Amino acid sequence: MADRPTLLRPPPEDPDKAQIENALEVIELAVLGPNIFTNARQPWHPPGARGIYGGAVIAMCLAAAQRTVAPDFLVHSCHCYFLLAGSSELPILFHVEQVRDGRSFATRTVQARQRGRCIFTTTISFVRDTPTSTSSSSSSNDNGGVRTVSHASEMPRGPDGQPLRPPPDDYADEPEVMAQGPFQGTKIEIVSDGADGGDKAGSKKTRQWVRARGRIRGGVAAQLEALAYVSDSYFIGTITRIHRLWRFPFPPEEYDRLPADLQAKIRTVHQWEGMGDDPREMAGRPVIGMMVSLDHTIYFHEPRRVRADEWMLTEMESPWAGDERAVVMQKIFSKDGTLLATCVQEGLVRLQQPAAKGNESKL
Repeated sequence: MADRPTLLRPPPEDPDKAQIENALEVIELAVLGPNIFTNARQPWHPPGARGIYGGAVIAMCLAAAQRTVAPDFLVHSCHCYFLLAGSSELPILFHVEQVRDGRSFATRTVQARQRGRCIFTTTISFVRDTPTSTSSSSSSNDNGGVRTVSHASEMPRGPDGQPLRPPPDDYADEPEVMAQGPFQGTKIEIVSDGADGGDKAGSKKTRQWVRARGRIRGGVAAQLEALAYVSDSYFIGTITRIHRLWRFPFPPEEYDRLPADLQAKIRTVHQWEGMGDDPREMAGRPVIGMMVSLDHTIYFHEPRRVRADEWMLTEMESPWAGDERAVVMQKIFSKDGTLLATCVQEGLVRLQQPAAKGNESKL
């Protein structure tokens, strides 16, 4: 059979659902066995990427796993490994294993497979939702006689000392080239804590407001899947921004020789990612040779308060990079300042090396 992106004919998109809900729909394949699912629609392959967008695989694995637990269990952690680049031209099979079902916690492992090979694996833990599953900024909390330890990071503050505020609901300032996909966002801002004049990569943070396009109708499960999807956006790429690395497939010195329309597109992306006004200023900067995600972890702190179709602030920073790898940490806040999730990702980051001298042929 010829390669095709889905195993079954894609169902019509539901106009009453948000774009992200249609994109992440999975279908159970009971004819193949219990707890086996497949993608309903072709996943997105970002231009220039080695494989499909990792956030889509994370979110569809979560969608499949959520279908196998009781409705009063909510995801609290998701530990993932990217093993092989996924193809957008082949169906994905999601194999869910019911590892454990306890009174308070349930555990699932999910393998995403193409042509019999595991391209992605994740272990997902769920916790029973209880009336005491709420947070507080204090060190202890008394909920109906049940004492709990509780604290959370606060919403970042702006130069005026006030918590950051979301864009207006009618925000429409996205450039056309960036207005693709089921999520919209604002221009990435790079800030520094001022250490060493703000030049050290470890002192920098990136911030961006994001939200799903349209209104998500699928309840808590769909909101959590949407958050999982967007958590992989610009994640390991944080390293390119805080180290000011060139990532386009041509040297910045050749920018002026590009067609005018391509120059405009590159300039828009460069500015949108917080890299400065003029791509030509990157001349002489290190160049990315390869950058891929290796693993990805999400800790869901307030699952019932996730509203991915409302503005959320993502803040990213890197505590370490070395040995051709880097670690990035991300906090995701709701527009009212609630810390919704904390994410960690490690990725492979290789730079292009200068050509060796003295190896020219003398013939």
